[in-house]
Amino acid sequence: MSKIVISAAVAAIGLAAGAAHAAVARGPAAPWVVSPAEAGCRTELELTGRSGAITPVTLTSDGQIVSLRFAKPDLPERAFLPIRVDRARFSNLMLRGPDGASGELVLSEETEAAMRKGATLDVAWLADEPLSVSLAGSEQGLSDLRVCGAQAAVQARARQAAEAEARTRADQEARERAVAEAQVEAARAQAAAADAERQRVQAEADRARRQEEAERQRLYAEAERRRAYEAAERRRAWEEEQAAYYRPTPQPYYPPPGVWRRGW
Repeated sequence: MSKIVISAAVAAIGLAAGAAHAAVARGPAAPWVVSPAEAGCRTELELTGRSGAITPVTLTSDGQIVSLRFAKPDLPERAFLPIRVDRARFSNLMLRGPDGASGELVLSEETEAAMRKGATLDVAWLADEPLSVSLAGSEQGLSDLRVCGAQAAVQARARQAAEAEARTRADQEARERAVAEAQVEAARAQAAAADAERQRVQAEADRARRQEEAERQRLYAEAERRRAYEAAERRRAWEEEQAAYYRPTPQPYYPPPGVWRRGW
């Protein structure tokens, strides 16, 4: 019976030692600073190498997924890259950013669950030396990150919907203004064309009237000249007639008596 009690005490001491070792490995739970980002939330982690160099990375979430974002040149477009949580290996999909010098490691649910309970995160491929960071406070931090990301994503979607609606309304108003302006311009052009046509017709009518008046004046002048000529002809004929009427008739010459001329 005493052996059983001793064995139980040893086992209890071992369990307590293991728990104490895990607590020491995780360290005291530190609050994670979660701040809103574009369409999500973020928290900063500082990975440290053996040399003491610090490489910052960012955990982000939109409420649906958690991603580890980092800067590194010459990344492939996509790849499966490993990280370690308490020396356990987890491979996750990496997507290269549009700038070509940053990447996003999309954490699987398994990886996230391990990080919530794990003590240390290790990354071997991010720098020239292995990097690690304590995951103390990660359970609450990741929960806060997801909740904040979900709220920020909802707000971002609402903001995007409002902006899209505003753009649609602005585009509609712009189209309506453009149609109204086009109609006004068309009406102005139509009025200008009608006015130009009226002016052309009026000018044609004025020109026709002028030509008509000039032709009438010409015909009148010609008639006047003809009447003057005819009147002059009649006057001349009358004068000739009068001259003939009053012209004395030549009488034969008779010499006075007693005058004799040779040849008579």
